[in-house]
Amino acid sequence: MLADLPFAVEAALKAVVVLGAFLTLPLLIGQTEHKVMAHMQGRLGPMEAGFHGVGQLVADGIKFAQKEDITPAAADRHVFRLAPAVALVPYLVAMALVPLSATWVAADVPASLLVVLAVTSVGVLGTLMAGLGSGNKYSQLGGMRAGAQLVSYELPLVLAAASVALAAGTLSLVGVIEAWSPLWLLWQLPAAFVFLASAVAELQRTPFDAPIADAEIVFGPFTEYSGLRFALFLLAEYAGIVVFSVLFAVLFLGGPAGPWSQTMGPVWTLAKGFAVAVVVLWLRIAWPRVREDQLQRFAWTVLLPVALGQLALTGVGVVVWA
Repeated sequence: MLADLPFAVEAALKAVVVLGAFLTLPLLIGQTEHKVMAHMQGRLGPMEAGFHGVGQLVADGIKFAQKEDITPAAADRHVFRLAPAVALVPYLVAMALVPLSATWVAADVPASLLVVLAVTSVGVLGTLMAGLGSGNKYSQLGGMRAGAQLVSYELPLVLAAASVALAAGTLSLVGVIEAWSPLWLLWQLPAAFVFLASAVAELQRTPFDAPIADAEIVFGPFTEYSGLRFALFLLAEYAGIVVFSVLFAVLFLGGPAGPWSQTMGPVWTLAKGFAVAVVVLWLRIAWPRVREDQLQRFAWTVLLPVALGQLALTGVGVVVWA
């Protein structure tokens, strides 16, 4: 249907849809986290405030909007103010590139998997900028931890995605959807584990939240942020959960594969992505924070060897079954 419209109109409609999803889906994930934490930890606010706890999310938004926006005197003003945008905008770009089905994609570009991985890695640089630009020793320490974490976990993340791309014979996410087979649920299971663990680390979520570690370094790179700028970092975190969860569903769970996939394909992709997002939220509540040395050891001695082994296994499988 959209193909029959003029290019400018089609592009504008897609942009509006992507922007709408970008502004609503992270809020849905945030509300889901409130509810999951409320059930698991006995919190009353997300259970009672407003309609089924929705009032808690609204109250948080009002609180952030009312807080004063302060730039520390010792901060690099330009870097400090630009950091939230650098953390947030890459996920908007990624959301436009991740398909919900073979036909439901805002921007079907060549090598879209490579582009998505590239732009999501830029988002982590926003955290690094916030830490180094705040003029605060705790923020700087958190920023350095974030940089080290990016270097450590980006490699296994890319290798896990490369295993799927090798199995599909393409770097296009639409091509991965078309080539996916239920056999991949077993064949690519180690890569799925590596990808999910690395994605959680890229998002600096528990148990890999050493860069933030409120008990050690106040709130890491975000210590000096307040008001809407702090809220933008939270929005970037939830947007990252949306992007990585849907990307995981596309790479490892078949995306739109399911009953009546011709019409229900996008719904299946979103449902699978939501299930993965709930797992990411559950990890924050159920798992303790690991130490910085444990975090690095897990990346280099566990995830990286598993990712390399899976890539070699996929290469052998492609040659044998070709």
